[in-house]
Amino acid sequence: MNIQKFQFFSALFLAFNLAAAQKIYSVDYASQADIKVFVVDYQSQADLNVFKVDYQSQAKGNEGLWYFVDYKSQSDKTIFFVDYKSQADLLIYFVDYQSQAKWNNRSKSHLLY
Repeated sequence: MNIQKFQFFSALFLAFNLAAAQKIYSVDYASQADIKVFVVDYQSQADLNVFKVDYQSQAKGNEGLWYFVDYKSQSDKTIFFVDYKSQADLLIYFVDYQSQAKWNNRSKSHLLY
């Protein structure tokens, strides 16, 4: 395989993995989670504005479009909803419209890759 084909398939593989990075499963215990999440009261407090999409195919990229799967094995990331802001790795706010989903604090975006 020549280097150009290798680079192409490597880029394709990376893009595919990033595109599917928003399949989320909510676990029962903090110790089972990849990320501990706290839901804030206001968008301005959030690291990430999240929109829950209806279909898995809509959960693309790392821009806050989350699809909640039924089984842990289907997920890309597991999360646990904590009771206190100080316990969280990531502060989120659930928005009403897909166009509102975005990072407010890009320094935390690595948590969902």
